Amino acid sequence: MREPAAVRRIPLLDVREHTRELRAELEAALGRVLDHGRFIQGPEVARFEQEIAAFCGTRFAVGCASGSDALLLAYIALGVQPGDRVITTPYTFFATVSSVTRLGGTPVFVDIDPHSFNMNPDLLRRRLAAMSAAELRTVRAIVPIHLFGQCCEMDPILETAREYGIPVIEDAAQAVGALWRERRAGSMGRVACFSFFPSKNLGGLGDGGMLTTDDEELAAQLRLLREHGAEHRYYHRVVGINSRLDTLQAAPLLVKLGHLEPWTEARRRNAERYGERLRDMTDVRLPCEADGCWHVYNQYVIRVPERDRVKLALEEAGIGTAIYYPVPLHLQECFAYLGCAKGDFPESEAAARTSLALPIGPELSEEDIEYVAMSIRQTATIPARPESRE
Repeated sequence: MREPAAVRRIPLLDVREHTRELRAELEAALGRVLDHGRFIQGPEVARFEQEIAAFCGTRFAVGCASGSDALLLAYIALGVQPGDRVITTPYTFFATVSSVTRLGGTPVFVDIDPHSFNMNPDLLRRRLAAMSAAELRTVRAIVPIHLFGQCCEMDPILETAREYGIPVIEDAAQAVGALWRERRAGSMGRVACFSFFPSKNLGGLGDGGMLTTDDEELAAQLRLLREHGAEHRYYHRVVGINSRLDTLQAAPLLVKLGHLEPWTEARRRNAERYGERLRDMTDVRLPCEADGCWHVYNQYVIRVPERDRVKLALEEAGIGTAIYYPVPLHLQECFAYLGCAKGDFPESEAAARTSLALPIGPELSEEDIEYVAMSIRQTATIPARPESRE
């Protein structure tokens, strides 16, 4: 009797592969930090800030402990207080909104575009037009999220923000290197927030974050806020938080930044390979690259009916997948006090029901992509079991 064939294993993301490839460089970088011993605000932090600013095309970059803290610092710096409003979408990672509520602010949602998953600029304009003058005075920021590695349609968002005099915070946690009309993510708003969580295109060996801005005064304020509000130890001008980018994170991130562009090209190449193999499937919607955008594919997210069944079948075939995000924020239990209901943001809710992220990392081979695509073709065409009519 024949043994069953071994299932091929393709994880959603293999951070170990990147570590193996760069081990000698990473060990040398970490060794230099161990030698000089400046574990807090060491020279690698300042250098990494300079290189990220140059990469994004901004004057300043300010490191912090995480992408979540980057958002919190941006909200504090722009003066979000109890009773203030921040406009964003409900289809995003929790920290975009939880950082607002931690300061006593109120998130105001607008729905997403169903193709890009990003903020719908027309709905943003309509939402602001529907506000009273008193409500508009409480709006402290508009936060477009460059979701999954693709920039929002920034020109109309920025135009609307200028018209109403509201600053824009780019949530670029998933979009390092992405472009909107030749402008880098992180260079278009008043301030932008990045994450270096290990799963990101530019991922550290733990948590890390960054803020970018062209505003010198704002950059100085962010540096102050990340150090407990103190320019000199024990002398506090304002109440800040403890949120510094560790030198032991900045050092490997400097190494990885030098490899980011070829890794991004590999991700884009893998996205093209998926497109070649799946484009003809009418029941699978592939991610689009919107006009004017250059997508960096932090995630490769398809839309498929009966998503949960497809996910299970792919996992049985040894293929790692993930759901970003199963419950939109307006329906999260902890935000029930906002008074939102099912159906309020239909595109976000539809995305939560049908979206599935596939492996897209630069370490994948053409054979890996072929196997994933073949498995999707087999899975998505299998009829679902009929529901019981008892």
